Amino acid sequence: MSGRNSSPRAGASPRVLVIGAGIVGCSLADELTARGWTDVTVLEQGPLPAPGGSTSHAPGLVFQTGPSKTLTSFAAYTVRKLNSLSVDGLSCFHPVGGLELATTPERWADLHRKAGYAASWGVRAELVGPERCKELWPLIDAGKVLGGLHTPDDGLARAVLACRAQMERAERHGARFLDRHTVTGIDQEGGRVTAVVTDRGTFPADHVVSAAGFWGPVIGRMAGVDVPLLPLAHQYAKTAPLPELAGVNDPRAEATRPILRFQDRDLYFREHTDRIGIGSYAHRPLPVDPFTVATYDEATARAQDMPSSLPFTEDDFAPSWRDSQWLLPALGASAVEEGFNGVFSFTPDGMPVLGESRALRGFWLAEAVWVTHSAGVGKAVAEWMVEGRASIDLHDCDLARFEDAQRSPAYVADRGAQQFVEVYDVLHPLQPLEQPRPLRVSPFYARQQELGAVFLEGGGWERPHWFEANAPLLEGLDVPARDAWSARHWSPIAAAEARATRERVALYDMTPLRRLEVTGPGALDFLQRMTTNNLRKKPGSVTYTLLLDEAGGVRSDLTVARLAPDRFQVGANSPADLDWLLRHAPADVHLRDITAGTCCVGVWGPLARDLVQPLTRDDFSHTAFGYFKARETHIGHVPVTALRLSYVGELGWELYTSADLGLRLWDTLWEAGRELGVIAAGRSAFNSLRLEKGYRAWGVDMTTEHDPYAAGLGFAVRPDKGEFVGSAALSRLGAPERKLTPLLVDDPAAVVLGKEPVYVGGTPSGYVTSASYGYTLGRCVAYAWLPPLESGTGVHIEYFGEKVSATVAEEPLFDPEMTRIRR
Repeated sequence: MSGRNSSPRAGASPRVLVIGAGIVGCSLADELTARGWTDVTVLEQGPLPAPGGSTSHAPGLVFQTGPSKTLTSFAAYTVRKLNSLSVDGLSCFHPVGGLELATTPERWADLHRKAGYAASWGVRAELVGPERCKELWPLIDAGKVLGGLHTPDDGLARAVLACRAQMERAERHGARFLDRHTVTGIDQEGGRVTAVVTDRGTFPADHVVSAAGFWGPVIGRMAGVDVPLLPLAHQYAKTAPLPELAGVNDPRAEATRPILRFQDRDLYFREHTDRIGIGSYAHRPLPVDPFTVATYDEATARAQDMPSSLPFTEDDFAPSWRDSQWLLPALGASAVEEGFNGVFSFTPDGMPVLGESRALRGFWLAEAVWVTHSAGVGKAVAEWMVEGRASIDLHDCDLARFEDAQRSPAYVADRGAQQFVEVYDVLHPLQPLEQPRPLRVSPFYARQQELGAVFLEGGGWERPHWFEANAPLLEGLDVPARDAWSARHWSPIAAAEARATRERVALYDMTPLRRLEVTGPGALDFLQRMTTNNLRKKPGSVTYTLLLDEAGGVRSDLTVARLAPDRFQVGANSPADLDWLLRHAPADVHLRDITAGTCCVGVWGPLARDLVQPLTRDDFSHTAFGYFKARETHIGHVPVTALRLSYVGELGWELYTSADLGLRLWDTLWEAGRELGVIAAGRSAFNSLRLEKGYRAWGVDMTTEHDPYAAGLGFAVRPDKGEFVGSAALSRLGAPERKLTPLLVDDPAAVVLGKEPVYVGGTPSGYVTSASYGYTLGRCVAYAWLPPLESGTGVHIEYFGEKVSATVAEEPLFDPEMTRIRR
């Protein structure tokens, strides 16, 4: 990666050009100069300090809590930082608190879940009844409200003031801010950025950061870098002065009551002295082409306040005005006095787009960032640039996270618009995308449909979660009933599929598992240097290993099969894994993603050998084909790469072939397995079985915030093999303060799903990562990051406000002697 010591001028501070002086650009300049990178120039096309982008019109609401730990961390830092800044005696943050209302049972339940997120991520929050909601916001009709979530540390960011404060501090440290400079080009040479061209001159640069907000795609096109975001207009209106607010608020402070969310109608509210501001997500998506947005001067000439403030479309707002009056009856005697359609950015997954382009070194993105997360993003990107990594996990913000199929303009437009529609919806963690589907399918898709597969979606792939054809296998199974929430996107059929895997044999579609091919004379040395385990083994060996960053955080986990002296097949996780490896690969190593052209069937269960052995002339006995071994062979007429692996804790193989032969492979296995009672099984059963064995899921159970030993993966680290990325940091580690801890829920009928807070001695002490019902064990299995605890220690998991008792367990929970796999 770029970052540390990356200035080509020896001993000099790197020359950084930040494009955009909104709140993200100002935050980044402040954070960079605070870390000693003082040669920072911020270019802005509009006038400072309010140049006309999204920051200039932002209502400034900061609600910290959500399902994303990363976004909550960004918001929490933003609150802390802005609280510490002031301009002319006025704080850049006004901690009026936040209040989210529920007017439906579904929303009231969701607020209980959100209170759990707050406890998991360390945000103060309290569920309150209608009377307390009325005390906090006297204008609401308490008879319409079931309750609320009060977050006393949330509040209003004074975005333009925050820009000024950070701008002034950055300038004191050496930065300069130049307004009225329109960027017209990005110069590059040899795959590296060299300068930014403007209408007022060219600025040499070692690093360029696009913090241009909804103009990000425009800057990206100049650099030849894809920026997958969609600008959308969002309505904001202000009422006429209200008698009920007369004299209530100091005009300078503007507000005393909490920022208010009425998500059942896609609305939010804040005070503007004696008026109320109303923001609405209830209207149709209003996409904006960033290439046609007016310049500041053009906008003001058209009587627009600024480029990001488009004319208000009253018809779109009419239903929201009626809903506002329904909740706040005092508005019945008022009117909408002014409004605008404000432009800001949405991505296909609702997360920011951060990081350095591999195609153009030194070109960074800090895009699709709301005011809520601005200072946190500025800090994280500055750490990434200066130190080579951020102090918090950024994998779900990394610009390299998107699949190629998720980068098309049509996909970005469809999914960006849907993110707008769903911004306040109650979303289940397993809720699949509705469109565009199907996008990516395995060669087995037609057969899966014939078996009644129920598909969810991940990375654009259609992924079977269970098969209705297996419903008859439920006979005789006692599967505990579930509450309505945990029963969504679930079926008891998963229990039958898990039992069939444990007792007979099942086929699992593992095609979406990312596969990389690494070849060349330097391939072994490269992989040895990049990963933690020892790969210097004979061809035919398979090794579980980790990718770490320089600080010893877990970037990913890999399964590496050595198929020939200089040819390896690597099972990886995200597109960012390939990006990371390509950044470090020497000239004599070649990497390519082979996922799209290949497919994989997992054949697992005690009868797996009985199914596979008759189909091949090779010896698949345990003696001849041991665990964690690889072989290129044939299954019937199909050439396959067979890996003796199991992520469900049973005997079996992963069988890989080319996509054109995939259907023949499936049919061959299916026909041969009929007399053995073979079934097709889905991801729901898979997740249950892998948790019973304690197998981790990267990005959920561990990230760069965790080291291998705390994550229970020390067995995959070989310090004696020689230096590797992260080895020096691991050598300095002390005893872990938190460990990934297996829990068994005490009540056989109770389930949790993930991200719930875990209480030790009545105090919130950590959070659940993965969880699933263990059908073999008859208990829900949950993994959680907790302080070190002895086995047998009792804890409580908070699930929708209820305390669910659980016990710290020894792992693996199932087959600790590994006899079922090594048979």
